[in-house]
Formats: sequence, C-alpha cells, structure tokens
Amino acid sequence: MRCACVDIGTNTTRLLVAEPDGAGSLREVAALRHFLRLGTRRAGPLGPETVARVAEAVAAQTRIAQRHGADRVRVVATAAVRSAANADELCAAVRAASGAEVDVLTDAEEARLAFAGATRTLAEAPAGVVGVVDVGGGSSELVAGTLAGGVTWWASFPLGSGVLAERHLRSDPPTAAELAGAQEEVAALLGEVEAPRPAVAIAVGGGAASLARVVGPELSPAALAGALEILGSLPASDAARRFGVHVERVRLLPAGLVLLQGAAEVFGRPLCIGRGGLREGVVLAELAEPPPE
Repeated sequence: MRCACVDIGTNTTRLLVAEPDGAGSLREVAALRHFLRLGTRRAGPLGPETVARVAEAVAAQTRIAQRHGADRVRVVATAAVRSAANADELCAAVRAASGAEVDVLTDAEEARLAFAGATRTLAEAPAGVVGVVDVGGGSSELVAGTLAGGVTWWASFPLGSGVLAERHLRSDPPTAAELAGAQEEVAALLGEVEAPRPAVAIAVGGGAASLARVVGPELSPAALAGALEILGSLPASDAARRFGVHVERVRLLPAGLVLLQGAAEVFGRPLCIGRGGLREGVVLAELAEPPPE
C-alpha cells in the first residue's frame, strides 16, 4: 500500500508519497516541495490570499499523490496554522479545494511523529537513547526516546527558522551583528533546557536536509560554525547556485543553523542529518492503520 502526507508548514507545503520497503522502513515514491511562506506573526489571521494559495497548493499536491497511486492522503499542518486566528478558515478552504481534511497537529503530536520518522528511517538502528531536533519555520521540537519505547521526553519552542530570520536576519548576507542577535535569542531560549543525553542525535526538517549539501552528513560544532561563516559571507543567490539549494531555503539556512547549534548544545552531541522526519512519521502511522472495512 502507498500512503501520502501533505505537510503545511510555515515555510513550505511538502508532499511525500511512500510505501513499505519490506524492512520496516519506507521507500520514497515521490516528493515535492512548494515554498509558500505563511508568515510568522503568531496568533494573527492568515490573509485571504495566503489561504487561497495554500488551498490551491494542497489540492495540487493531493492530485499528484493520487496519480502516484496513494491509497491514503493525510494532510497535516504545524505551527503557522496551529497559531493562526483563522485556522478553521484555512482548513475549510483546503477541504473545499482538495476534499481533504486538515489535521492541525499539536506540538506533542508533531514531536512524536518527527521522532518516529527520524528513527524508523535510519540505515542502522542505534542502541540507547536517540535525540531528534526538528527545526521548522515556526517552531522547533527537541525529542528523546528509544526505538523500542518511543518518546520519553520532548520540548517544543515557538521559534523556527522563519521566525528567527524575520526577527534578526534582514541583510543579504546577514551581518555579524544580526547573527549574534539570533544566537543570543536562541541561547536565552534553550540555555536552561535540561534534556537527556542521547547516544545519537539526529537533525530533521527542510533546513537540515539542505545543509547536507553544504557541510556533509554530520553537523559537528566545527561544521555548523563553518557553514554559518560561509552563508554569512555570500548573498543568497550566490549560495543557492554554489550549493544547488533553492534560494528561498538559503535565506532561511543561517537561522536554521543557529537553532541547530543551540540544539546540539542541549543534547551535548554532534547532530547527524536524518533521512526522515515528520512526513515519514505521518506515512508510517497511516500504514500502521488497519484498512477500512
């Protein structure tokens, strides 16, 4: 059976179509990303044009999922919709355009699904506690647990790459003072967090996946600092060409890097870039559901 997830995030609307790979993980059938900034002003309403664009994007991605043979398509939404004053209006518009109900995830559900997607798609199953950091556009989740027992600790913060970039990183490339301001906010937010010390820590989310092209598969402190130095010296258009990353993603990467630096310090471990995250967790949950009678 094939299942699909359409994920309405703060920065992007993303589609994943996948099927079981026979070894307890997933085989990707199709993946699609559409940059569609919902804005980062918390608790305010989403504008009518934004609502219409989201509904159109989700309808298009739902049709693509069905063309790829998806038996189930689950649409989820995270921080930007969760905090919007008119979330119900957006959900109704998506339903009218695509026929799909939108599941607005709580921060706890988002953490649990991201952990499942990150851990179940690892090439090798690690022993002991696993830490997962999911940096989104509007929020970030830190999660710890084991493959056998699931999530044992989690924390969610209303600060993602889109929010942090909007608050601090207004220049292209960002200035040293702007980056310092972003780092100070992250340090103040995460400085008192007491998390389990995992054997392995995994970074997931669009920013983490894009960073693989800049620094490779491991986000050590030196690699994170080096990437931040590079992205702080190149205009977004130049960095996009150099690394083959969408220019809209490049504009958010410095903020994402700062958040990943903070998460790595909380976990006390270098971060590995994961192969799966929230969308994979949603698809795995759908595949585990019994078929309708």
